[in-house]
Amino acid sequence: MRNLELLQCVHEEAVPASLGSPRCITVDSDTGTVYAGTDTGLVAIDGDSHCVTSTLSLCEAGYLCEGDTAHLVGIQFLYDQDSVCVATSSGDVLLWNVLTYEVECVGTVGSGLTCMAWSPDQDLVLLTTGEEKMVMMTSDFSPICETRIHQEDFGEAEFITAGWGKKETQFHGSEGKEAAFQQAESASPALPWDDRRPRVSWCRDAFVISAVSPVDGARRLRVWNRECVLQATSENITMLEQALCWKPSGSLIASTQRKPHRHEVVFFEKNGLRHGEFVLPFGKEEMKVVELLWNSDSTVLAVWLEELVPQQAAIRQEPVTTSTYVQLWTVSNYHWYLKQSLQFGKTIADRPAAVVWDAEHPNRLHMVCCGGLYLMYEWTWVINGSDGRTSDDNSYVAVIDGDKVMLTPFRQLVIPPPLSAYSLQLPTSVSQVVFSPSPRVNDLAAVLSDGTVFFFTLPLTDDVCDTSVCMKAAGGTGFRPAVQAHMLRQKVCLQHSIVQEKWKCPQAFHHFVWLPEDQLLAATWDASSASSVLHHLAVRGEEPSVLHELTVGGRVYQLCRSPDGDSVAIQLTDGSVLRYQRDTVDTCPILEPWKTEDGMTVRFPVVCPQMGLCSIGGQEAVLGLSDRFRFFANNSEICSNCTSFAVHDGHLLLTTHAHTCTCLPLHTPSKELTSAMDENIRNMERGCRLVTVVPHDTKIILQMPRGNLETVHPRTLVLALVQKMITSHHFLEAFLLMRKHRVNLNLLCDHSPQIFLSCLQEVLTQVKDVNYMTLFLTELREEDVTKTMYSAYCSGSDGEGWGFCPKSKMDQVCDAVKEALESLDQEKYLLGILTCHIRKTQPELEVCLQRIKDIRDNPPQTEAGVSAEEALNYVLLLVDVNELFNVALGTYDLRLVLMVAEKSQKDPKEYLPFLKQLQKMDMNVQRYTIDLHLKRYHKAIQHLSTCGPDRFADLLALVKKHKLYRSALQLYATDSQEYRDISGAYGEYLLNKGQAEEAGLMFARCEELEKAVQAFEKCCNWRQALCVASRLQYTGQQTAQLALRMAGFLRNNSRHCEAAILLEQYVQDEEGAIITLLEGNQWEEALRLIYHYNRTDIIDTNFKPALLEASQKQLAFLQDQKALFTRHKDRLAVVRKEKAKAFEEILGEDHGDEDLYSDTSSTTRTHSTHGSAKYSSSSKTSGRSSKSRRKAERKKHSLREGSPYEDSALLEALQDIVNAVDKSKEEVHDLLKMLVLFELDCKAERLQLCLDDSLCMMDSCRAEIWQAGADSGQAQMTLGPLSTVNSILATMRAGPQPVESPAVAVPPPQKLRDSKWKLSILEGT
Repeated sequence: MRNLELLQCVHEEAVPASLGSPRCITVDSDTGTVYAGTDTGLVAIDGDSHCVTSTLSLCEAGYLCEGDTAHLVGIQFLYDQDSVCVATSSGDVLLWNVLTYEVECVGTVGSGLTCMAWSPDQDLVLLTTGEEKMVMMTSDFSPICETRIHQEDFGEAEFITAGWGKKETQFHGSEGKEAAFQQAESASPALPWDDRRPRVSWCRDAFVISAVSPVDGARRLRVWNRECVLQATSENITMLEQALCWKPSGSLIASTQRKPHRHEVVFFEKNGLRHGEFVLPFGKEEMKVVELLWNSDSTVLAVWLEELVPQQAAIRQEPVTTSTYVQLWTVSNYHWYLKQSLQFGKTIADRPAAVVWDAEHPNRLHMVCCGGLYLMYEWTWVINGSDGRTSDDNSYVAVIDGDKVMLTPFRQLVIPPPLSAYSLQLPTSVSQVVFSPSPRVNDLAAVLSDGTVFFFTLPLTDDVCDTSVCMKAAGGTGFRPAVQAHMLRQKVCLQHSIVQEKWKCPQAFHHFVWLPEDQLLAATWDASSASSVLHHLAVRGEEPSVLHELTVGGRVYQLCRSPDGDSVAIQLTDGSVLRYQRDTVDTCPILEPWKTEDGMTVRFPVVCPQMGLCSIGGQEAVLGLSDRFRFFANNSEICSNCTSFAVHDGHLLLTTHAHTCTCLPLHTPSKELTSAMDENIRNMERGCRLVTVVPHDTKIILQMPRGNLETVHPRTLVLALVQKMITSHHFLEAFLLMRKHRVNLNLLCDHSPQIFLSCLQEVLTQVKDVNYMTLFLTELREEDVTKTMYSAYCSGSDGEGWGFCPKSKMDQVCDAVKEALESLDQEKYLLGILTCHIRKTQPELEVCLQRIKDIRDNPPQTEAGVSAEEALNYVLLLVDVNELFNVALGTYDLRLVLMVAEKSQKDPKEYLPFLKQLQKMDMNVQRYTIDLHLKRYHKAIQHLSTCGPDRFADLLALVKKHKLYRSALQLYATDSQEYRDISGAYGEYLLNKGQAEEAGLMFARCEELEKAVQAFEKCCNWRQALCVASRLQYTGQQTAQLALRMAGFLRNNSRHCEAAILLEQYVQDEEGAIITLLEGNQWEEALRLIYHYNRTDIIDTNFKPALLEASQKQLAFLQDQKALFTRHKDRLAVVRKEKAKAFEEILGEDHGDEDLYSDTSSTTRTHSTHGSAKYSSSSKTSGRSSKSRRKAERKKHSLREGSPYEDSALLEALQDIVNAVDKSKEEVHDLLKMLVLFELDCKAERLQLCLDDSLCMMDSCRAEIWQAGADSGQAQMTLGPLSTVNSILATMRAGPQPVESPAVAVPPPQKLRDSKWKLSILEGT
């Protein structure tokens, strides 16, 4: 689908007339210098200024004579020797050094030379002599071998005949039986105009020679290897011509053949066999092919042709002027296209004398004419398509094929090449196709090779017929056309009106751009000023008028117009971009540098043959794609592996060498597009390129390397268009698009819940088909797809999701749709209403069955209504039949159950006996049986309770089996025996579960007081136990025994105060109560009871000894905690020092390799503390059992020296010590008061001082321990797995920091220095 568009056309009168007419040409691709060989000398033409830099007269050097017939037969620039090698027909081989301008004769062949051909690597040179011999030499002209051109043998690759039968008995396929009796084709002599000189063409490791045989006078091809050994000889080809060129890729050898009815370019394989051909668009006696030339990348075949003198004119010897052509042919999908045709003047001076492709730039062609004119053409591959970017744009793509323009509107149909929807037949070859700007985006203009411009428009009616339009794949030949074809609107001739003498070379006007109001902009090259000229033309009538001519300070390389035609971007050969625009028709256009929004001048680092204009981030930007696949947006390089690009409504599409298609959002500024390259990527076939995108649609057209097309709908474009349709309330179009491209239909409501719910009536009005609505409801899910599945595509969704209502999303949508459908037509939209009930969070299957039951009882009266059977069949599609059977059974309607069962796949033997059994039962028993079958036990006991006291035993057994106590209690009065029985069973159940207190309450409710006392005693609720004992009228002794038992239990559970109350009040044991209080360190309460009961003797016997013992224990505890704290603190400092040292070692290793980091690096560094090697710094918890996970978790809290988490374990231990000491302040405070009371001041002072010292020390170390841990935690965060290269390097440059393991987060304790617990009377003594 690509065309060749002219980038540069440079012409210069470069060859001096004194040196004669040019004959051959060669190019130094490194410097661009062109060397032309003439009749008498050599000329060097500069590649930039195209001026003559040096000349050499071979006549003055003594190698050619002016009157002699000797001439140049070959020329080649040698890169390694900085010389031009020249071969003359007299037999001399010359070297002209381009640096010293010295000429040297390196050898002479006495019989003369007819051809010189160097190998592609310039290691070998082949010379053909006048004696029909060839000489192979090295690059320093040392002979390798010499042999005759014409050999009798076929070559080493001669075919082997296996001898399997005769030709007459073999199968000949489509040729038929007559092929068995056809005679072998005999060779015919060379054509009269053949110069009978041999032609040589190299390809890597071999070369081919086309020479006229001295035996029969016919041309044959012979393939030789680098060792000059014959490999193969071509079969006899009738009327084979002199042109010869081997494809650089090595696959085909091209030549030409004249047949009785046509003229063909034929191809041969390396073994000499034919391999395809294509027909030249001329008559059999109209043209002769001078040369064939492949470009360096084997994509373009140049055919150099000359008109033959008519036979009648030759017989009459009349002077006839003939034209010369250079045609460029390409192949795609096995079809050869004529892409460009250069027609030269009929004078001898205008004819090309030599043509050669540039080796560095594949699409650059150099030539010199016989009159001394040097021409340089450079083309690029482009896709000519409409770029209106509106819904009116049919996405036309025009393909040039000689004098035809093949058109296909990809919005309407996709037709692969070489076919097309239809074609436009034109008088001569087409050189360029341009499309109109908005609003007539489908109109086009075809620029012909003779300078004529044909304007075509798309008619408004179908009855308009144009004879130049030929319908192809889109219809015609009796079929109705599927598309509307163009028609000729206007023809404009540029050749006779504005073309001056200095622009008489072929295609002097190029880079045509169609501007608004039927105006054209074109560029030419002015050799006198060495700059390009822009011509602004107005097309009025058949001859255009020049509105403005503007000289550009440089050479124009590429032009690009905006879709509306208001601005044109002009790229020069130095990469700078200019803006061409004007306000009105009469005003002079403005040509100024293109600037970005921040005022920077746009300049591409390299020239970009492909350009585009679009709005990026709200600013008009210039897009450029170089021939080295670098893609630019203004001054920013987006990627370096782009193969093609196209602009869609809101996205920029790129294909890359990674075989992906990327969609970049155009609302993003150009500087941020690079970061978006890794988003919205779709894998594509290898080597595919973008052909066109359809505006306001989702499809893009890709062309594969072979030439076939593929239509793709990127998910990004699909979802963008869906969201746009929903926002504009085109719900039906959005639904159909989602359904077609398998987009989750939840997006219809998730994109903007407010719009969906507020416009639900409009949604249902557009989506009339109930099947569409049920399809949407069946796909409904609870999640918000704009935040999960399509979060990358729906960043700009409206609203805040479904959080505005406490109900779930599915319930909201189902309720809203159900209400809307019911308001429209309940009978017509019954299936949708049923779907709403089914798709709720808790499916309302009973409601569905009730509706079906109502329809069964009252059938619908309208044709749009749905019968009960149809509704039931539909529900069975959405719900499991067994589940629906159970739901129907739960309605207690056996007719409905039978109706559902009949629609299922159940065997009647499964359900009929059960239904018959139910039919015989009473109503309550029947419902109890159904509920029991459905495991609805709560309803079962409810129905069973109405069956009378005879069934209470069954009810109680069912309650106990399924633990339905609470539900059963609600069925009976509180004063009934059934209520008490159920409560007693409930109490036993709670007691067995270990809930003794609750069991006691239930026993108390049902008057089982003994069990209640036991339950309260078991849970040590002594107050309730004593209350129930009073209700049982326990004696004083029984009460004392109960209290004594419970007091012992309370003392064992450290509830000394409560135990003392029981001993004091119920057992009457004052001494036991006081001793119990002393055991619990309840000093003041114990002292109160001592003086209350006047037992002061206990002070000396029990109180003081217990007080002294508690003081000693507390003092020992504080000393132990203080020592342990100091040991852990010191160890923590050592561990942190070791980790800091290890961190410095890591930095020392990595500081020298900072430049090796890249943004795509996934390499991370790990570290561990110095210690035992058996510990690993990584935690592999996946795949472990719970036991092993607990074991691994315990290791993290291990204080063992050398463990990987020792520092965190030390922090935890230190925090536990601080918390324990801090909690002891209240206990110490009570102890100090008692010590002072009994005049034990020394012990009190010592205890207070010990606690105060401990708290002061811990508080002073608090900042040292926990502040360092916080800092190291921050440093560790910088080196986490989610860190970037920049953050890692910043951490390295910050220097060594303490490294803290983030395994356990240990917060620092609160402030410890609190003086409320102290006694001031003990201070200052």
